Amino acid sequence: MRNHQRAGSLQRLTRIVIPAIAALVCTKAVAAELTLDVASMPRVATIDPRFQSYNIEMVEVTGGRFWKPYAAAAADAKTERFAPRPPIDLRDGRLRKLAAALAPALLRVSGTWANSTFFADSDVPPSAPPAGFNGVLTRQRWLDVIDFSHAVDALIVTSFAISAGTRDAAGRWTSEQARQLLSFTRSAGGGIAAAEFMNEPDLPAIGGAPDHYDAAAYGRDFATFRTFMKTAAPDVTILGPGTIGTGADARARFTVSAAGIDAVSYHHYGALSARCSGNRTAKQALSDEWLARTGRTFAFYKTLRDRLAPGKPIWLTETAETACGGNRWAATFADTFRYLDQLGRLAKAGVRVVMHNTLAASDYGLLDERTHLPRPNYWAALLWRRLMGTTVLDVGISGQPGFHVYAHCARDMSDAITLLVINNDRRTQRKLTLAAAAQRYTLASAKPTDGTVQLNGSTLALGASDQVPALTGDAAAAGAIVFAPATITFLTIANAGNANCR
Repeated sequence: MRNHQRAGSLQRLTRIVIPAIAALVCTKAVAAELTLDVASMPRVATIDPRFQSYNIEMVEVTGGRFWKPYAAAAADAKTERFAPRPPIDLRDGRLRKLAAALAPALLRVSGTWANSTFFADSDVPPSAPPAGFNGVLTRQRWLDVIDFSHAVDALIVTSFAISAGTRDAAGRWTSEQARQLLSFTRSAGGGIAAAEFMNEPDLPAIGGAPDHYDAAAYGRDFATFRTFMKTAAPDVTILGPGTIGTGADARARFTVSAAGIDAVSYHHYGALSARCSGNRTAKQALSDEWLARTGRTFAFYKTLRDRLAPGKPIWLTETAETACGGNRWAATFADTFRYLDQLGRLAKAGVRVVMHNTLAASDYGLLDERTHLPRPNYWAALLWRRLMGTTVLDVGISGQPGFHVYAHCARDMSDAITLLVINNDRRTQRKLTLAAAAQRYTLASAKPTDGTVQLNGSTLALGASDQVPALTGDAAAAGAIVFAPATITFLTIANAGNANCR
């Protein structure tokens, strides 16, 4: 019954979040050659040092039914949305090594399943969830999260249970479960950096909320939550509303909680995956319309922030290629254009944190769920981590279909700038002229829909004992630099002469 309710609500999500679009036709275009003056680029934003972050869903920690990877499903994956999975092994050496390489980061342990997960604060956990809950989080599983957080330098972000088991006779949320989890976390030497009240309150039927849980009820419970948190854990950043829609329901939840948040949080998926009857194809993965969807969702929340919570930072706390575990091509280089363009686009717009869903579950994981081997998006994330700093610059380029350029002060290099150059045009090479030499890191794939990616012509893969290969650049002389179709390039320019990067 619950899966039928989820399916119905996901269809409602389609109407709320994803507008109907016309089919796009790929056309060949020849753009004028562009010249950049890196020394004069103004600073437009500053991102958090943990800007690039990730989710491990609560159901991964507890074990349970999650989005079934396509490789493990029957030919018609739409009929097999979910599959039971054991708890993720957060002590796995490969997982820890690869997560630590992305540090510092934020680790969000939340998701739909967190709304109805019981924290068993006892030596002997129950064999089944108590009434009003659908899952059980044991002390040991949460200890694994805390230990993982320390090992990989990823501060914990979470949300709390809000289902029937947390409510009094009048149906009002009570804080006992949240209090127990916070208290145990502190006693175990852990910490929670930020917290949402619940996951996606604008989709209450999916999230285990009471029937007819409207904005007024959410606002009432959020006020209780805020009062509790300011007393029990005043150092924890309160995020909200954590909604996914861009319609009246999301707006209403934002309105009733805006006064109590420390930072705005929202979720974005450009569409539903095939599991949930989405119809996106890999041919659309590089289109400008697809890449721009993240900006339209951000604009909705920025408008609300400016009106209701002026000055509050904005966090995108859950995002991926598509909802419901991602499409088959979420695990391929075809999605890396979306992944990196989203980071560049939102950093420039002023978003402080972006949390990818997930680190290692289903098809949208940065790592393979079974092997924890890197997918193309992981290698992209690693290059971003090593090359892009926290000061965001404006390259001054606009109106270039199929060609997107972003600039940051370089990571850990004084007076250096890194450009992120995305040629998402499948047919046309582009040119960019620089007055200075650069180190070039170009990602490409002979077949963007397979699971491999090359850096400057060499296929990226872990070495012996899971050694991460040296991600070295090639020298690019000053002058016109050519970018082949369907490639992504980082260019690091030393001694750029930009005062913002000294």
